[in-house]
Amino acid sequence: MRRRLVVGNWKMHGLCAQSAALARGVRDGARALAHAQGMRAAEIVLCPPFTQLTNVHRLLVDASGDARSPSNETTLAPGQVGLGAQDCHVGSFGAYTGDVSAAMLADVGATHVILGHSERRLGHGEIDSLVRDKAASAMEAGLTPIICLGETQKEREAGQATARVSSQIMRSVPDGFAGVIAYEPIWAIGTGAAATLDDIAAIAAPIRTALRERLGPAGDDVRLLYGGSVTPKEAPGILGLGAVDGVLVGGASLQIEKFLAIAEAAGQA
Repeated sequence: MRRRLVVGNWKMHGLCAQSAALARGVRDGARALAHAQGMRAAEIVLCPPFTQLTNVHRLLVDASGDARSPSNETTLAPGQVGLGAQDCHVGSFGAYTGDVSAAMLADVGATHVILGHSERRLGHGEIDSLVRDKAASAMEAGLTPIICLGETQKEREAGQATARVSSQIMRSVPDGFAGVIAYEPIWAIGTGAAATLDDIAAIAAPIRTALRERLGPAGDDVRLLYGGSVTPKEAPGILGLGAVDGVLVGGASLQIEKFLAIAEAAGQA
């Protein structure tokens, strides 16, 4: 059984004091959940802005050791919180003003990196091939890539959702992929709208089929997350779907109690 994973995407939120308080709260809550739930406790990863990675990492590893693993698909012990970034450059080093490489992220303690989020695809013109190359660079640096995919409202209404996400998998997932897929229907991100459980189950099946087609038997090992205005209210139902291995949380990840409630539900699923 694939272990549950809960990822908090802070997006462009968090100054030093706020980030420290949030990281401490999640760290302590994760330890409490590990004590209560044991090995059923979900893996937790926090993805703050670049400027807060070192600050958050210092707090997350306090008295718990470094969460990094030499394998690409990082495995976190119960109570241990991983550190993720929200993007990386495809190159390792070079004259790329304003960019940050996967090697630099790993150097400050990151274990994961979100790639291909719709806000990057739409706002920065990122295409599938770029996401694929970034994921390959992330794995080379020892990070676990979390590749995001999803359809727009227009694609959904035209009956193209399955074709769209399947195409993104075939074009965005690199060879030898050892990472995570996050399905985020673009129409549900930051809108307050949420896909129904039937919607999620219906799209999860073709996503898994596409992963098997792209990766062979290894496609069955890739964890599939759902993201799109995930709240403590919806989380138990989503996490109760056998096809879903966890959630990518946006706004609720900025509130300790709500985020930990979602993580608790993941451990109970």
